Amino acid sequence: MIRYRLKNLVSFFSTKKKKRFRLPKRNKKVLEKLLGYSVADENYYIKALTHKSFLDIEPGLKKSNQRLEFLGDSVLNLIVSETLFKIFPDEDEGFLTIIRSHLVDTDSLTECSNRLGLHELVLAESKFREDSLKKTKKIFADSLEALFGAIYLDKGLSATKRIVEKWIVEPNLKSGRYQIDKNFKGQLLELTHKRKLTPPEYSLISVEGPEHDLVFTIDVFIEGKKMGRGKERNKKSAEQAAAKEAFNSLLNK
Repeated sequence: MIRYRLKNLVSFFSTKKKKRFRLPKRNKKVLEKLLGYSVADENYYIKALTHKSFLDIEPGLKKSNQRLEFLGDSVLNLIVSETLFKIFPDEDEGFLTIIRSHLVDTDSLTECSNRLGLHELVLAESKFREDSLKKTKKIFADSLEALFGAIYLDKGLSATKRIVEKWIVEPNLKSGRYQIDKNFKGQLLELTHKRKLTPPEYSLISVEGPEHDLVFTIDVFIEGKKMGRGKERNKKSAEQAAAKEAFNSLLNK
């Protein structure tokens, strides 16, 4: 669970010209121990750990970690793609794409964040304590991606690669988690074929929320009967969630 102790998370130092934000010594020490190097520009890391909800508490920060998340996502995918390309020289594009998706999905990033204790440093408004697990996981995953963006800007690609391989690639390959098949649409299609049922049909039910935070609701029907529903931030993920629900339901029949 995120801890919301403002005084322990960010120290504020005012000057005549502008307000500066600094990581307190304890938090900086914890972060640098995880990173394995001294932080050169604290602003990158403060920004990386600032969820948009925290701007209501401290508007002086001006921007959340969304821009760094955008950058970090691209850097993460590049590094993981290159690493898998070298580790699995005989595998095709499809295999590499599936493995990469397992390594960089929300569950993987959230598990990494919790394992390292990064969630203790995230700045977020207190209402997220009681929010859904799925949304809380998204906060941690996004913050980790933003942190990769901060590392890239502060130390460059080589340092980021070393950390991504240490935090993401090596633990997942060692545990075998990457081998788990998360293509529930494919599994559901195969199951309906085996049971001689009509192929699954997916229907978009609604798209809700502000443009930057849309939620897609999709139902899946088999033999004309609704078998599952998925709610996610993009259509593909919502279809997978609906397929997973339908797949588990069919298995129990």
